[in-house]
Amino acid sequence: MSLTSTAHQLVTLAAEGGEHGGNHESLSPFVTGGGALVALLLLLWITTRFNRDR
Repeated sequence: MSLTSTAHQLVTLAAEGGEHGGNHESLSPFVTGGGALVALLLLLWITTRFNRDR
């Protein structure tokens, strides 16, 4: 497979993806971002509990 044919296939695939959007109806950006924030804060809290000597 050559570089030009691979690039052409990727461009074709990207052009077809525009029709469908990409966001699922059940995914809310606020819920996803809030869940990520809670997970990161939990990891930060756990890390600080194990580093009491510093």
